[in-house]
Amino acid sequence: MREKAIVSWSGGKDCAMALQALTSGSRYEAAAILTTFVRETDRVVMHGIPRFLIEAQARSLGLPLEVILLPEKAPNAAYEEAMAEVLEKYRLRGATAVVFGDLHLEDVRRYRESRLAASGLTPLFPLWGRDTRSLAARFVHDGYRAVVTCVDTDQLDGSFAGRTLDGAFLADLPAGVDPCGENGEFHTFVFAGPGFREAVDFRIGTISLRDGRFLDVDLLLP
Repeated sequence: MREKAIVSWSGGKDCAMALQALTSGSRYEAAAILTTFVRETDRVVMHGIPRFLIEAQARSLGLPLEVILLPEKAPNAAYEEAMAEVLEKYRLRGATAVVFGDLHLEDVRRYRESRLAASGLTPLFPLWGRDTRSLAARFVHDGYRAVVTCVDTDQLDGSFAGRTLDGAFLADLPAGVDPCGENGEFHTFVFAGPGFREAVDFRIGTISLRDGRFLDVDLLLP
């Protein structure tokens, strides 16, 4: 019998590839995807993806969606308490691990490992240490489809907001910009690819500037 794992889910490319890497092995199966939303907006932090599209992803993937709702700018303690409650619920249901799509950021990994140390669950990082150029190319080659939902204009030109992450997108990225956006240059929403039973329908709405820096793409129902 395969062990059950919870997948930390933002709706973007890294968590989608982490899920695929997890389920392509023989040891684990996904028990649920877990997403944190801002209570006031009902959207994923930073990615800005509305909950109805994360729910559509979950349906297409055939997985339950576990939701954490937090106030805007909630302190870390509030997040950690809410996360601990969810993880304990799944541990009691037999889950043994939590999956993250982190690639290279050591401080982020150490934080996740420290938070899970007392949970009885094992943190898994199936994409850890992979070359991001090769990983981005693999994402496109494997047939994933994603749209860029947020661009940090301090690191990348705003014209990339709303574009599809494809070969042309990767070719157009300036030198110094991580092809997976690992430094926060951009965030994505995956709407089709391996593991998805059908594509998630949406349309692009307005593109607006937040905090004088971040270009957010509003994704709407079709």
